[in-house]
Amino acid sequence: MDVRLVTDGGIEDRPIEELPELLGDAGNLVWVDIPSCDEEAVSVLAEVFCFHPMAVRACFERNRVPKVHAYSDHVFVILHAPERGKRGHVHYIELDQFVGRNYLVTVHGPINPAVDPEVALRETSAVLKRIKAGRLRPATPFELSYAIVSALTRHQEAYIETVTGDVWRLEQRVTGGQVDNPEEFLDELFRVRHGLLAVRTMGALSGAIYGRMTSLTRISPGGQRLVVDIADQFDRVRIVADGEREYLQGVIEFYQSVLTVKATLVGQAQNEEVKRLTEASYAQNEQVKKISAWAAIFFAPTLIGTVYGMNFDHMPELHWIAGYPAALALMVLVSAVLYVMFRRRGWL
Repeated sequence: MDVRLVTDGGIEDRPIEELPELLGDAGNLVWVDIPSCDEEAVSVLAEVFCFHPMAVRACFERNRVPKVHAYSDHVFVILHAPERGKRGHVHYIELDQFVGRNYLVTVHGPINPAVDPEVALRETSAVLKRIKAGRLRPATPFELSYAIVSALTRHQEAYIETVTGDVWRLEQRVTGGQVDNPEEFLDELFRVRHGLLAVRTMGALSGAIYGRMTSLTRISPGGQRLVVDIADQFDRVRIVADGEREYLQGVIEFYQSVLTVKATLVGQAQNEEVKRLTEASYAQNEQVKKISAWAAIFFAPTLIGTVYGMNFDHMPELHWIAGYPAALALMVLVSAVLYVMFRRRGWL
């Protein structure tokens, strides 16, 4: 936990034991920066500042959406900044602020173990460097908070700039026909869109939070002007993210149209091939029908002839005048009946 006294000449580090005395002087601007909310930090927030228990609990728990709670002597604000993770995942880096009459308390919320802890301190560290270098001289807690939140919105815009580079790269691959694996490419497209949607949501919700703060009468006129400007910055983040997201959606729709056209052409070629194979199969079936029909026609005489051609010792037909003539007639009759039947079915 870092206790700092912001003066006209810069900034001074003070021991935590002096915090009650520093807060007792209304002319001081005290900045307490808490990298992680441990037991000591909870004790200071609850006993020295006497913050609401729900606000203290929110500092050591992860909050999924921005929030603002107005109390009689201070405002509690929860904001998020994006940090890029693996495979398009977006980490929400939380920054909690207590903005009072003569103090600002910044608490860096819990972060994913996969994120470098220094990432959570980037906004406050940047503002601290500006104050030490003499480029920033905040006179009120809202001016100090304004500088920190402005750094946060710049990181949101930088994130959009990074993702926009991915959007352009993907668009070039689509228009250049350099997509080898459509499934992986679509997955990459939707991951990039997820990143834009995440930062867009951060900007929109944070802008709504500061829009509500503009109606709080307990904030000084100077603080109100800063709150209005912060709301405008978040609104700009939302608009830029929306524009890039719509552009990316156009790339996605264009690529989906290309896939649809390719699938249609492939389907037509497959249908033509199926049609050709069907016609060839039909022609073969017709030939098989004809061969089967003629085989059946000649099978009956062949069978009868085979039976009568057997060399039996006792064949009554040898002594019958009508034996073989009747057999021949039967052969012709059966063959004729089969011919007529197959002819009517169109097999011949």
